[in-house]
Amino acid sequence: MSETKKKRKAYKKKRYTIPILILVLLIVARIYLPYYVKDYINKVLADIPGYYGQVEDVDMALYRGAYVIEGMYLNKVDADTQVPFLKFPKNDISIEWSALFDGEIVSEIDMYSPEVIYVLEDQNTTPAEGEADIDDWTKALTDIVPLEINNFEVYDGKFAFVQVGADPNIDLQIDKIRLTAKNLRNVKETERVLPSPINATGISIGGGAVKLDGNVNIVKEIPDMNINFSLENANVTALNPFTRHYAGIDFEEGDFSVYSEVAIADGYLKGYIKPLLKDSKMIGKEDGILGVLWEGFVGFFKFILKNQGTDTIATRVPIEGDLNNAEAGVWPTIFNIFENAWISAFKGTVDDDIDFEDAFNDPTLTKEEKKELRKKRREQRREERKNDTTDGFFKRLFDGAEDEEADPTDDGIFGGDDENKKSTDKNNDNS
Repeated sequence: MSETKKKRKAYKKKRYTIPILILVLLIVARIYLPYYVKDYINKVLADIPGYYGQVEDVDMALYRGAYVIEGMYLNKVDADTQVPFLKFPKNDISIEWSALFDGEIVSEIDMYSPEVIYVLEDQNTTPAEGEADIDDWTKALTDIVPLEINNFEVYDGKFAFVQVGADPNIDLQIDKIRLTAKNLRNVKETERVLPSPINATGISIGGGAVKLDGNVNIVKEIPDMNINFSLENANVTALNPFTRHYAGIDFEEGDFSVYSEVAIADGYLKGYIKPLLKDSKMIGKEDGILGVLWEGFVGFFKFILKNQGTDTIATRVPIEGDLNNAEAGVWPTIFNIFENAWISAFKGTVDDDIDFEDAFNDPTLTKEEKKELRKKRREQRREERKNDTTDGFFKRLFDGAEDEEADPTDDGIFGGDDENKKSTDKNNDNS
């Protein structure tokens, strides 16, 4: 055999051997990759301070750039119960191919039957190794999903608040959650202030219909948002374990609804929460003479607070201020209770009077400009009171005096705290 033929034969062997070796390596890598990813995710979960968890299996779908995490759960290391805090049976994580046409490499996640069970007693404990903070949770998420999440969907989800120490146990939950959040990384419609639509539905305890709609911008450090929420026509008797534990009362019948609007802009929040009770009948938790006395007290109190025309007990709790100190106004809440009872019934819908622009708080205003704005606000309220023929008495009762210095409705945003403090100090000095 000539030297040329030998070289030709060796070349033919290499021509087939190298592709075969590459194919074998790819097959081995494909077989081993799920085990590697599974071990990696379990290590990430183990590194979250104060928690332990694991995943049962990981499947790879290389042809669509995806992997599926199955049987994932997470719980606190010192939890008294065996109820997982997070339970995610199936999570499909993949590249969003449509975003590639916009020049972005981002991911999308589909979660099937996820559960978040907040057991109060478990979460109130502090593990020896400390609590996980926002950085720990962010690191864990980015380690598991290295690409930024642009689309997020939940199918048949569940959220529950559980208090096992109460008698009977408290279990408030929302089932059948269907949630869709699109364009979270602002890949499309980049010119919009709130580019990411969010929609969710569910069924609450007592069979109430839950709905959430709005738009957000999570690209900012403190996300901007404009969200509407409603929970309608839940059977109020389902709340009896909760109301019995915290208020000592039961409901024999009635419907319960909650409406809310929240807007956040540049870290400033404005919104309200409006709970309603309709056609309700309360009973005491005791029998005998104590029960009769309790029912009489509840009946009188309910008569005072209920609008007799619509058989509705309702109030509106305003929330406004910096996100680190978003507190409900006490006096406006009390006023709204009596306003509902004696003046006008709340309509059973979202009020639709909170807009994204309402959450803006201009930090560039000087003290003089803020003082002028406060003056204009007081003048406007005086005009409203002069023209008010229905509820002026109640507003004056809860708003207080109309003097130039005092402004009990001032929330400090326009410099009210400083001015009131000066007035108080001056009075103290004179005394």
